[in-house]
Amino acid sequence: MTDIGILGTGAFVPDRVVSNDEAGAQAEVDDAWITRKTQIRERRWAAPEQATSDLAAAAGRAALESAGITAGQLSVIVVATSTPDRPQPPTAAYVQHHLGALDAAAFDVNAVCSGEVFALTAVEGVLARRGGHALVIGADVYSRILNPADRRTVVLFGDGAGALVLGTSGPRSRIRHIAHHTFGELAHLIEVPAGGSRLPLDRHALDAGLQYFTMDGRAVRSFVETRLPQLTKQFLHEAGVVPDDISHFIPHQANGVMLDTVFAELGLSRARMHLTLTHYGNTGAASIPITLDEAARTGALNRGDLILLAGFGGGMAAGFALVEC
Repeated sequence: MTDIGILGTGAFVPDRVVSNDEAGAQAEVDDAWITRKTQIRERRWAAPEQATSDLAAAAGRAALESAGITAGQLSVIVVATSTPDRPQPPTAAYVQHHLGALDAAAFDVNAVCSGEVFALTAVEGVLARRGGHALVIGADVYSRILNPADRRTVVLFGDGAGALVLGTSGPRSRIRHIAHHTFGELAHLIEVPAGGSRLPLDRHALDAGLQYFTMDGRAVRSFVETRLPQLTKQFLHEAGVVPDDISHFIPHQANGVMLDTVFAELGLSRARMHLTLTHYGNTGAASIPITLDEAARTGALNRGDLILLAGFGGGMAAGFALVEC
């Protein structure tokens, strides 16, 4: 991946701001409880007429403008999402149409909240063979699959999209190393039980509430706090850097309290951890590119800085990327 870099970033979130009191009302939790447990203060939820592809296309347009290229220059569009518009066709096909990227191949990647980092590797072969540029978008509309009475999930998630334009010439930031991990024996910790070939979304499933996102919060937190520090240190060793080399840490925006605990274990003494969850919540595959875009737009990134991107979530999966500004 040493010849591929980031040319531009973009993000989009819906207009509707949802307070903690509103999100937690049916789950019978309030702002004080949610803030103490998660550091989340508000999130954005999509309007009824907005689908994942709408958010993804808006973020894609912003990234294209940032990169200074047109949709016609794209060779490939990859949308990382676990909340597609429909089971098929891929959401990326709608995004391609919305953007007018007629020459771009388009497909989806589902690695849940790690999807954006997994998608970076997916475009490497395309760019190596076809050249041009890639648009990698993380986008999710979790508000549609949340059980409003489940305090373990409904208070955490927001909707949004973040996008990166990648290219092989003149990148602002180059990707130095990427690694992925999947722990399929833990796949049951995060899931939407119904809606696939294992369990169709029929009347029985709907009556049982199996269309909703479910998570074993304690087990997920144990996985993150135990595995992520180990995997991060392994990744940095493979990349040929030490913790003190890292200037910025951009993790998946899952839970602020949990991330504070993990960050303290990583030994990134010179790094700044970037958080957007306080005002956007957990936006799934969108959370890393949204946060990276905010860091870029606010001037937090300087030439020569090393950025560590760390995704984790359903699968269970973890993905890492080292980016040099």
